[in-house]
Amino acid sequence: MNLLSVENLSKTYGTKVLFKEISFGLDKGQKAALIARNGTGKSTLLKILSRLEHADEGNITYRNDIKVEYLPQDPILNEELNVIETILDSNKPIAKAVKYYEECLANPDDKISLNKAIELMELMKAWDYDSKMKQVLYKLNITQLDAKISTLSGGQKKRVSMAKVLIEEPDLIYLDEPTNHLDLDMIEWLEDYLLKQSITLLMVTHDRYFLERVCNEIIEMENGTLYKYNGNYSYYMEKKAFRLESEEKNIEKMQSIYRNELEWIKRGPKARGTKAKSRIDKFNLLEEKLTGVTKESGMEFKTASKRLGGKIIELHNLYKQFGDIKIIENLSYKFRKFERLGIVGRNGTGKTTLLNLMTGYMEPDDGRIETGKTVEIGYFKQDGLIVKENKRLIDVIKEIAEVIMLGNGRTVTASQFLEMFLFPSNMHFTPVSKLSGGERRRLYLVTVLMKNPNFLILDEPTNDLDIITLNVLEEYLDNFKGCLVVVTHDRYFMDKLVDHLFIFEGDGKIKDFNGNYIEYREEQKITESELARELNSQREVIPKPAKPKTRLSYNEKREYEKLEIEILELERRKNEINEIMNSGLTDYLKLNELSKELVKTMQLIDEKTHRWLELSEYE
Repeated sequence: MNLLSVENLSKTYGTKVLFKEISFGLDKGQKAALIARNGTGKSTLLKILSRLEHADEGNITYRNDIKVEYLPQDPILNEELNVIETILDSNKPIAKAVKYYEECLANPDDKISLNKAIELMELMKAWDYDSKMKQVLYKLNITQLDAKISTLSGGQKKRVSMAKVLIEEPDLIYLDEPTNHLDLDMIEWLEDYLLKQSITLLMVTHDRYFLERVCNEIIEMENGTLYKYNGNYSYYMEKKAFRLESEEKNIEKMQSIYRNELEWIKRGPKARGTKAKSRIDKFNLLEEKLTGVTKESGMEFKTASKRLGGKIIELHNLYKQFGDIKIIENLSYKFRKFERLGIVGRNGTGKTTLLNLMTGYMEPDDGRIETGKTVEIGYFKQDGLIVKENKRLIDVIKEIAEVIMLGNGRTVTASQFLEMFLFPSNMHFTPVSKLSGGERRRLYLVTVLMKNPNFLILDEPTNDLDIITLNVLEEYLDNFKGCLVVVTHDRYFMDKLVDHLFIFEGDGKIKDFNGNYIEYREEQKITESELARELNSQREVIPKPAKPKTRLSYNEKREYEKLEIEILELERRKNEINEIMNSGLTDYLKLNELSKELVKTMQLIDEKTHRWLELSEYE
């Protein structure tokens, strides 16, 4: 069943053609990813499909009565609303019922309204919707439901927007870099969630494990043209290699013909005859095609770096706390030459804090940090490039150095260095404000690496970088002759580069794990599996009677008597909860807990009463 049809869509900004006459479609249940270089129009295409921008020409057709949701890279939310109001800002009747219930919980003095809200929740069967909403919010670490949107960070706003999209249960979702600002546990949960749901997806993401697990089609946009691959990321890489090999042969053939035709043109044939004129026209067309050919060339990251001495960075009994929250407790560690460390943990557990301590941006509460004299730190911060928006690219580089020393001993100018990082000469005088998010991150990498560090610290370096850039960056880091410390949610990037991990477990505890992230997760799964088996073995199995029942067994008589007592106790607790909720209690969190307990208590009363009636037939 086709949900979306796109025909001959074109978009141009000034003289730059983003895409021209592209066509594709999405069928129900299809999970597709859009891959392209930074600045080539991926986000623009999603905005056009979401009716937030207009195409220059072309048609977009949706199947009737389907619900479409869009998660942008940087969501714009109503700053005056709080989190729960934003989540439940929907036209769905069931969402309105939950919203009314949440509003009544926040105003417990109005007992009549609260009772009406509970009745409406029962009538709409909205408890499951409310439960699912709370589960999604919990998994995305959204706990302060009454917090104003204006007080949230960019990452928190992104997670709130994602929660809203998922809870709405649309037929078709557009996701723009959904894994940005999520920690690794959240990403794995999101993968499982999207795999189990029957929703249709079109996403832009650089997370290659995410592409591998979730997607069943890859759509690549290159030079304004779409290439479709009906498979996951591995399939895409395999088939793309075949395509590039075939194209390279065609280019060589075209170049050979071009050289012959160029010699003929140089001899100055008179274009009077029809055949000669036709040949000249074909030559011009061939020249135009070859001019438009761009091979995928990587960034030459071969910068020089200073030799590391015997002493690198040593951490001695570090301690750091914010308020009552313990971040780092008694951490001691000595970095070795050429060490490759990955740092993982939930958001807010202190990963960036450790980096800021190591680089002197922050002081420990206790303990000390010793840095060797030969150590030159390059720190790629999560905040990104901080520079005046009207500054030109070439000026950003020249402020650091006019001439850059490369690893092979030769030097290049600032302009040549920019070109190595895929910034062509026609971009050098472009102001920073005109760059896409990925281009800004790439420029930031240039400014860090051109200083030739030998101790490289990267805090979420993969955010907003395209896959082509990531592959080249990985190749550079693989050959980097220095120490590497990486904080990233990109599991593919981490597994390729690190050999051990710091696991931030919370409450100041940091575990040193010898291995990469996949090995760590496998060990975790084995532990969880063993624990589950142990719990299952402890469960009591009650066999079902084989013969038709005529009277109660001894155990059933005891169960029957016990049920009478349990039902009375549950009824008492139900009345007690109602009295507390109607007493004028103003604690929102306590009211929320009580309302959940009330629902669970009523369910237990129903279940136990049903069982009591079953047994009473044989009493």
